[in-house]
Amino acid sequence: MYRKSLLGIAGALMMGTALSASAEELIVYHGWSTPGEVGALNVLRDALAEQGISWKDLAIPHNSGVNVSLVNMVTGGNPPNAFVESNPGVYRDLADRDLSLDLTDLYNSTDIAANLAPIVRELSTVDGKFVKVPVALHLDGMVYWNMDVAQQAGVDPASWTSVDEMLADFDKVRAAGFVPAAVGSQAFQVGYLTHAMIAAIAGPGIYNRIYGPEPDITAIDTPEFAQAVEVVRAFSKEAGPEAQNRPWNEATNQVITGKALMHIMGDWMKDEWKAAGKEPGVDFGCIVIPGAKAVPVTSDAFGLLGGQSEEITEAEYTFARTALSPEVSGEFAQKKGSSPARLDAPADLLDVCNEVVIDQLKVPDGTVQNPFNTADSDWHHAIWDVMFAFWSDQDMTVDDVRADLADEYDAIFG
Repeated sequence: MYRKSLLGIAGALMMGTALSASAEELIVYHGWSTPGEVGALNVLRDALAEQGISWKDLAIPHNSGVNVSLVNMVTGGNPPNAFVESNPGVYRDLADRDLSLDLTDLYNSTDIAANLAPIVRELSTVDGKFVKVPVALHLDGMVYWNMDVAQQAGVDPASWTSVDEMLADFDKVRAAGFVPAAVGSQAFQVGYLTHAMIAAIAGPGIYNRIYGPEPDITAIDTPEFAQAVEVVRAFSKEAGPEAQNRPWNEATNQVITGKALMHIMGDWMKDEWKAAGKEPGVDFGCIVIPGAKAVPVTSDAFGLLGGQSEEITEAEYTFARTALSPEVSGEFAQKKGSSPARLDAPADLLDVCNEVVIDQLKVPDGTVQNPFNTADSDWHHAIWDVMFAFWSDQDMTVDDVRADLADEYDAIFG
């Protein structure tokens, strides 16, 4: 747990912050490395440079296999000024030591707060205070499909109104010689598919009971939870030996290259399509999970280190104001393949997939927070472990999942 990890390191933090950056330089820690991610960061970097603020990159790509967390940065005595982080526990620990920069007055005294979608405001606050700078908005459960494959198979994903209708078309897709759904057999991908399906099929009430700060274990006994798990089983049947450890972007590439009809993943898939020279609404389509009662939302966001000199603090405020200007928000999202954090980003920077996201944000109770923002990390990862075991073992049943989750719950919260 982050709370335990950060105990006793305030001294190291305070010693390091004075040396962390010059008055016009910010150290920025992130794990982004794809062309779209780097392009998005460059939008923000260039906008800051125009205001006399330089950017010292501290990047450890998330797919490098190296795990150097913010805690390691802090413990090392040279912490970053800006860091990509979603876990609320980190912000609480920093706040306890006056090392989290409170952005509430800045957001409320400008037009920033009023132009963030309600779910983004929730994702950007911890204990009622704005402490995050949202730079990219993603829906965790979206369907991207190859329009040419759909035409050849005689199916129309845009017409699906339920998951059952989607699954019913799989045989038709197979008969046309295509894989219905691209999948990768990794705990991360199964975990995302699981929470996306729980939100879509069970709805926000049951989802929040499962992924809330204090989970209600009885929620797994509902028939809606069982339905969501059975849908995960249907997708697991599409995974042959070649899917073992297949990264999500390789699964997306199966769809891009016309081998598979569709892929369900976060809408960060769009960057892969655009990198391949494909256009939304022309080469590929995008919808939320058909009939979804709710869709989980991820907000990629930066935190900013408090307890700095007056000059560095002002530079950090400039970082937040710049990242959340309508133009930079829109350009950042366009490069990253996400949707803008601000609802008033220029319309000419939006595409049809952005419109799908924006429409979903307007649905009453149609969005929920990504579990990384709400759930106990041990519990969240226990769900991943159990569901990946279920995915990998075709003999496991929903009752087995329930029993294993109950055991994990007792071990964590008992």
